[in-house]
Amino acid sequence: MSETEFPRGLADRLRGILIDADYTVSGVRDRLGDAAARALAREELVPALRATGGEERLGLLLRLWWLRSPIPARAARAVLPVDELAEAGLVTVEEGPHGTVVRALVHLGPWDLEDGRPGFVVSDPKVRPGTGAVPRHDHVVGAGNASATLSQLIVDGPVDRALDVGTGCGVQALHLASRAREVVATDLNPRAVRLAGISLALSGVAGARLAQGSLYEPVEGERFDLIVSNPPFVITPDSSRYTYRESDLPGDTVCAELVRQAPAHLTEGGWCQILANWVHSDGDDWEDRVGGWVTGTGCSGWVVQRDVQDPAQYVELWLRDSCEHGTPEYTRRYDAWLDYFEREGIKGIGFGWISLRNDVAQDATVRVEELRHDIEQPVGPYLPDVVDGAMTALRLTDAALLSAHVALAPGVVEERVGRPGAPDPEKIVLRQQNGLRRGARVGTVEAALAGVCDGTMPVGPLLDAIAQLIGEDQAVVRERTPDALRTLISEGFFRVAR
Repeated sequence: MSETEFPRGLADRLRGILIDADYTVSGVRDRLGDAAARALAREELVPALRATGGEERLGLLLRLWWLRSPIPARAARAVLPVDELAEAGLVTVEEGPHGTVVRALVHLGPWDLEDGRPGFVVSDPKVRPGTGAVPRHDHVVGAGNASATLSQLIVDGPVDRALDVGTGCGVQALHLASRAREVVATDLNPRAVRLAGISLALSGVAGARLAQGSLYEPVEGERFDLIVSNPPFVITPDSSRYTYRESDLPGDTVCAELVRQAPAHLTEGGWCQILANWVHSDGDDWEDRVGGWVTGTGCSGWVVQRDVQDPAQYVELWLRDSCEHGTPEYTRRYDAWLDYFEREGIKGIGFGWISLRNDVAQDATVRVEELRHDIEQPVGPYLPDVVDGAMTALRLTDAALLSAHVALAPGVVEERVGRPGAPDPEKIVLRQQNGLRRGARVGTVEAALAGVCDGTMPVGPLLDAIAQLIGEDQAVVRERTPDALRTLISEGFFRVAR
């Protein structure tokens, strides 16, 4: 791959060709059909090759860029500026047994962006299982499930300046371009910087700055309103075997450093959002471990664990990722990896996200929790409300809470469970129909409060009226309710109106 800048004119021409052929997420989905798409998910190419046969434009582009199947040079030249693409290092022209063919040197895939623009992501071709090949050291991985997870997490704009740390193929920089006036994308791997630049150019993003370097080194002294990162967080004894997933820092240190250094690069009120792995060990609670990364930074925020794997599951996942299953090295690598976890006392590995807001506040708090169930996507639009709820709950004294005007959050419903005909339910649950879709078991007082509070009256008088209705002492109800209500505010069931 050439290290020169990808020609803007060629990018514009190729972008036009792709869009005209409907080489978009929806166009590709429709062209392949469900059966071929499911087969591709199983790493089976035959149904997709059958579905894209012939010399129709979209089928040719799919075979070339997506399936990495050589296409006849005559057909390729009728659709694409082959010689210019070859000079730029995206394709090669070869003599095959059935004539001259064009073969892609990169994977070029469509990607949906928030503002409706078609995006395109360029990466190294995926190494397919069973071929005996493994990724190169500087392999640039394409956009996948983790990319989609982070893109759904990013808070809404607009912002002035945004930074993508460890940009890889540039997919997060594409999402930042719809939110920020200025985008900077960095990566330690020069090949990633090159391919990210092509992704941005093909997606019509002009003016983004790309820089090579580790973590925040390329932007020393600069501040941003929004920082995102899908870092090389894989915890392994073989540091930097693959730059796209592993750093030269031990354990989960790379994630800890991204968090600890973030405030120095954030504007006041700016956000840092990263995907992360963290260690579970016998002598260290994971909530305290990750929470400790944030302590003293002045940031409020939200840490969510979405999954936990035991050491064997984790090793198998990443050996499959690098196509090492079935290779002579597989057993040795597996065993050495487990030895490393045993030496380090690692009993499990958590995966999730960390979102921080630079509140520059001594009483800033970070909510740390596990959420395994499905939640509403995208998360970004309502994520600030989650952080605001935790901060508000922390700062409200009992007296302030009793004088506050509180309203039930939109989308909260009540569920009552009990025997038919019984005068009282066995349990009452408040449930969020959108957002985080939490459920909270509540008492009679909290349920009654949910039924009447709309932000027009302070909490204290409402509790007095409820206490009178259920025949309880008003002072006792006022004393015991704030703790429960504070938790419900923190979890998003109630909001403080004023």
